[in-house]
Amino acid sequence: MSILRRVAGGGLAAGEFLTALSRKQAQWELEMSRVILGQRWKLLLIAMFPVLLGLGMEVAVAAGLPEHIGGHKAYMPSFATTEMFIGSVFVGVMAGLITGVIGAGGGYVLTPALMSIGVKGIMAVGTDQFHLFAKAIMGTVIHRKMGNVNFWIAVWFVLGSVTGASVGGVLNRAIYQKSPALSDAFISAVYVFMLGILGFYALADWLRMRKGTAGGARTSGTDTTTNFARWLQSLPLKPRVKFDEHIVPGGRSIAVYPIIICGFIVGFVAAIMGVGGGFLTFPMMVYGLGVSTFTTVGTDILQIIFTTGYSSITQYAIYGYVFYTVAMGMLLGSLVGVQMGALVTRMVKGITIRAFYALTILAGFVNRICALPGKLNEVGWISMNKATAAMINSVGTVIFFALVGIFSVWILAVFFKGAGKIREAERQALTAGGTGVGH
Repeated sequence: MSILRRVAGGGLAAGEFLTALSRKQAQWELEMSRVILGQRWKLLLIAMFPVLLGLGMEVAVAAGLPEHIGGHKAYMPSFATTEMFIGSVFVGVMAGLITGVIGAGGGYVLTPALMSIGVKGIMAVGTDQFHLFAKAIMGTVIHRKMGNVNFWIAVWFVLGSVTGASVGGVLNRAIYQKSPALSDAFISAVYVFMLGILGFYALADWLRMRKGTAGGARTSGTDTTTNFARWLQSLPLKPRVKFDEHIVPGGRSIAVYPIIICGFIVGFVAAIMGVGGGFLTFPMMVYGLGVSTFTTVGTDILQIIFTTGYSSITQYAIYGYVFYTVAMGMLLGSLVGVQMGALVTRMVKGITIRAFYALTILAGFVNRICALPGKLNEVGWISMNKATAAMINSVGTVIFFALVGIFSVWILAVFFKGAGKIREAERQALTAGGTGVGH
């Protein structure tokens, strides 16, 4: 029994940790969307990007560059139908709504959603990461936060993240070259692991709330240096980096090697899963290295741009593993969805949101675990009738889109029903505020 309790406790701790990470990613998504939506020329550029890129590819191929970048022998489709683009927008809206309402988890459904509609796993990863890179470049508020960046922490961290992204990209491509089915199985297995922990933790969290017990991820002072961070900073290794002189007299210092290792882990995970890596940077730097949140925020923005840019372009795009039109469709959809979802949080109860969150994440878990038998059967690792494997996969796809679709429709209904009331309340608050100032 003690072993079972230890395993259960470890699972809850991992779930709490991953939930905190996904919330950090959601905050970044919301901030980026607000910046982009505030400037119409950026939206026009997003809409025009696939067209401009397609023309650029044709010119590149005509100039004698490798045909796998965009010619008829390309690994990626050289064009997209209207249905593909519209579908990608809906996928983006779905993920954005989940992110906005729940404040976590929406990005995790993008790659499973793309794989469910037939996109190869490696292309889903490359496309997802490219869409995050585009969002980071167009939505970055780095000009306001450059003062927070410690240059040398950023340099050593990015050195590690670029190396990690290279290893992750090479691994993903090597598995795909060996067997596309094995590649899909590998990526699906990673998502089964992640979504399984997140989903079951979210379900347990919801049950705790229903019983009235304490639930949710615990938080602590983010500028508190942990014992582990103090130990790392005490290691007498060189070269070293100084930081946080504005917080601690004389500042703190740490050897560059832990920074490089943290960067490597972030880059590797980003390249394998198709995520931005920002959700890992924050806890690693604050709790692992003992860097203040003030410095971490600026460095996090820089690393997302460099990590996703390097990984999506050098590890996936030049090999044809990025579907640009789909990436831009997802970006457009998520920009709108995340804002609508954020407004809905003011209209519904927290316990209802948590219930839907658990269901949507578990839907992604079921979707990927149902896809595994067919892929493993194709590889030859298990023996199963193809019709049976296809049926299991179809069940997972139906469950996924049914639950996520119902949740999205519910969010939209709540939004359109209550948006007018919210605007009226804000207008009255502004009027009351103006009246108060006048007196």
